[in-house]
Amino acid sequence: MLGVADLSEYRRKRDPKRTPEPVPAEEALPKGDDDTFVIQEHHARRLHWDVRFEREGVLVSWAVPKGLPPLPDTPRLAVHTEDHPLEYSTFEGTIPAGEYGGGVMKIWDRGFYETLHWGDHKVEVVLHGSRVRGKYLFVNRHSQEEQRDWIVRRLDPPQRKDFAELPEFVQPMVPRKGNLPADDAEWAYEFLWAGERAQARVEGGRLELRDADGHEITELYPELKGLGEELGSTEVLLDGELIAMEDGRPSPAALSRRAEAADARAAKRLVTRTPVLYLPFDVLHLDGRSQLDQPYSRRRQRLRKLTLEGESWRVPQHYVGGGEDVLAAALDNGLTGITAKRLDSPYEPGKRSVNWRVVTRKGR
Repeated sequence: MLGVADLSEYRRKRDPKRTPEPVPAEEALPKGDDDTFVIQEHHARRLHWDVRFEREGVLVSWAVPKGLPPLPDTPRLAVHTEDHPLEYSTFEGTIPAGEYGGGVMKIWDRGFYETLHWGDHKVEVVLHGSRVRGKYLFVNRHSQEEQRDWIVRRLDPPQRKDFAELPEFVQPMVPRKGNLPADDAEWAYEFLWAGERAQARVEGGRLELRDADGHEITELYPELKGLGEELGSTEVLLDGELIAMEDGRPSPAALSRRAEAADARAAKRLVTRTPVLYLPFDVLHLDGRSQLDQPYSRRRQRLRKLTLEGESWRVPQHYVGGGEDVLAAALDNGLTGITAKRLDSPYEPGKRSVNWRVVTRKGR
């Protein structure tokens, strides 16, 4: 029952000697004004966001696997969990492995809310936070299989008028073959890695990976799953390249062996023997804004700010100017060449553009 304060289940699941979480003594519950909320990003067995509302001296809580939806008509699952003590509204820390909810907990947003309706099967509120503002509806699904399952919807338009929905896929921009540009200072240079093009889409901490034709290939590369969790609430579409190393160099043959895995189980067996590395070199959409019309230099800055440095993914270096030296370094290290990209160029979906060129030999 919502609004019937009860911390018995919360206490039953936690031992104050084993977890840093607040476990208040069994005494009269504190009483607030029933108008504060907190959202905590919880890196437990699966990443999710805990949305909690102060009510009758406790925090009534839902675990939302993909976070609150930014758009109307995009409902998301919200699992009603046990009430939490009010002290939990300021909790951040690491719950030890093996304990209930083990993992890192950090505050993602907090603020106050207005109650439009509060019942056992429907809750409608207006949130006023630093990151989330708007009208949300939580509705019980009345599922016989899982009675805790609710659905959360946003009821009003997105916070920003220019908000654009995260696309599933964008036709890749393709380089032409050419020579080193004469106006060297107006270009940036990246190594050619002899890999395969792939776009990484992250929404609600979940990764979807698609090849150059838009076919989903997520299950073939399980070692990349953590990229979604690292990005957390950041919603982004990345363009990049998959490579596999052999004898210290990128190997198309090794990557081909990974791509031929029959299913997810076969892919998991290949991870240790032939791991892949994802090299994102461009950002096409970021937190509700298309980046396609932005110049390459600015897209690169925003990509760097994402600080993607994992065991199986990292942003490759790019070099502004000095094309001859970059090409020489690539060839000396057994790579086939470089890609030159004009600094002021937008991203041109599906186009073989003069603003990107593959250079494989010296000379202008």
